[in-house]
Amino acid sequence: MTDREEQLAYSELVDKMLDEEARRTKAAKLISVISHGLGRSASDPGGALAGLTAVDVGCSAGFIADELALAGARTTGVDIDEPGLAKARERFGDRVDFRLARGEDLPFEDGSVDVVVLNHIYEHVVDPDAVVADIHRVLAPGGVLYLGIGHRWQVIEPHYRLPFLSWLPQGAADRYLRLTGKGEHYYERYATPAGLRRMFADFDVWDYTLPVLADPAAFSGGDVIPEWVGRLPERALAATLPLVPTYVWLAFKSPATPAGPPLRVSPRHVG
Repeated sequence: MTDREEQLAYSELVDKMLDEEARRTKAAKLISVISHGLGRSASDPGGALAGLTAVDVGCSAGFIADELALAGARTTGVDIDEPGLAKARERFGDRVDFRLARGEDLPFEDGSVDVVVLNHIYEHVVDPDAVVADIHRVLAPGGVLYLGIGHRWQVIEPHYRLPFLSWLPQGAADRYLRLTGKGEHYYERYATPAGLRRMFADFDVWDYTLPVLADPAAFSGGDVIPEWVGRLPERALAATLPLVPTYVWLAFKSPATPAGPPLRVSPRHVG
């Protein structure tokens, strides 16, 4: 149980949700990871996701959902952010079906969705376990869940750009925000890496974090990954993993192995 309230109208609280260039760059990254996991390619007829059904959970203003549609997927964006959804429908409603819905009560039949995107969302929702359970329900047996997920031990908290903020107990985090003039209340709740593994234990999870670091150009990660990082040997990259603020995971509903071509650094099986 939690006393947290839902973050309604999130796109009006956080400007970066309306940063079209940044959101489309994130979409390119996640589509490249999904495509590799499913053994697909942007050169495939109709696009990398042609013939698939995709859902962007927490779609806000719709940029990532639009990119999923442009990649060939029949796409739905869901959110509780009504202003964001209004903007999304106005611009992309001819390509994407946008619906007002909660992640723990997705408006889809069991086993009806091929691809779900949950990108930097779980820390914002009131009951992340319920959201993850409903995503598992709607995914088809061969379906995949893309996860861009931060963790509690990230050094710089991404919403407020403050070191060690997510490490602190709630009261201390609130005081930290007030002392730095960044706010009154720290809303976001991050899980530890072990907690994330428990949260997604019903999936077969593969960690793409190191492959993205090793080849940022192939995975459209050049916006946040310096070029020199891709030249590090795998052992050196692996040593940095505890310091990486965001994990890139691909979670299959059923046991599976990524079907894409060999990479310089392969995805690691999380379980």
